[in-house]
Amino acid sequence: MRVDRGPRPDGGVRTTGTEESVLLHTAGRAAHITLNRPKALNALSHAMVRRIDEALTAWEHDPAVETVVITGAGERGLCAGGDIRAVHDDARDGDGTASAAFWRDEYHLNARIAHYPKPYVAVMDGIVMGGGVGISAHGSVRIVTERSRVAMPETGIGFVPDVGGTYLLSLAPGELGTHLALTGAQIGAADALLCGLADHYVPSDALRAFVADLADLTVEQVLARHTQSPPTGELAGRREWIDACYAADTVEEIVRRLLAHGDTAAKEAAETLLTRSPSALKVTLAALRHARRLGSLERVLDQEYRVSCAALSTPDLVEGIRAQVIDKDRNPRWSPATLAEVTDTDVERCFTSLGEHELGLAGPGTTPEAAR
Repeated sequence: MRVDRGPRPDGGVRTTGTEESVLLHTAGRAAHITLNRPKALNALSHAMVRRIDEALTAWEHDPAVETVVITGAGERGLCAGGDIRAVHDDARDGDGTASAAFWRDEYHLNARIAHYPKPYVAVMDGIVMGGGVGISAHGSVRIVTERSRVAMPETGIGFVPDVGGTYLLSLAPGELGTHLALTGAQIGAADALLCGLADHYVPSDALRAFVADLADLTVEQVLARHTQSPPTGELAGRREWIDACYAADTVEEIVRRLLAHGDTAAKEAAETLLTRSPSALKVTLAALRHARRLGSLERVLDQEYRVSCAALSTPDLVEGIRAQVIDKDRNPRWSPATLAEVTDTDVERCFTSLGEHELGLAGPGTTPEAAR
């Protein structure tokens, strides 16, 4: 892999090429990763995941690099998630091995980012969803702006939050993480800070100067120069009904409590849940509850890998992506169609050990039963 360091004759910074989906360059003490698929909202492909990992390896051992910065090309956002069209095609027409291999490398990258020995600055401007959360919210310095829209929207496509999302959301105050995981709701800067998905707020018009200053100053100096208080969020004022309703042990009871509460926003949340994949909702709730007991990101990623691989053999993943992304009719036909039809056995099947195909981040000897 080539990571160019020198300046161009025009005074800019040399990169690895404008046609590549991940651009790499260094400027002063900072090394930069730019996701470069703006037309696809910088959705992650397997090749992009591998390229980011290779760059982190090179920079980890480069004494000239003190800070790593990740941004997204274009004006719409950092990253809208993984390349779910590829997952759709693999689940529908293939044997699932390509998706499983992609997730294996992606989840390893998520864990690596969480433990990276140098400051990893994620600029979470604009849309940051799914896999975009995985490459940013595990970083040590997470920046949001007034344009940030952060979400784990997987239940809307018949999938379950992954990339360590169930770990992050299980740590959110009260039941905020449960609300976000089940509904897939998008949140802004203040709510991302409240839920522990981000660390600092920087106005979008200050981002260029913020990133430029990382070439010459320490991360602490740059943060002190540019961070501000975010605009007011929404979730803090909704904690009463969110905590009361989502503390229930079943999705059916959560929906019942939301509908009975009386708050308009609670009713809207219930209505949203009733449009999501019933199977994905029940597996997501179980995954979140298990994540609280598993204790480490690595154990949770191991669990998420089992769940993700199980989703490849279910009808809802293909149908959800078809309805939301391929045909865009926004009318998925879930199977089973109702919460009542999804059995405990159906849910437990998604957590079954993969044997020799386990992700294995938590090391040998860890089993799905550890979450029980």
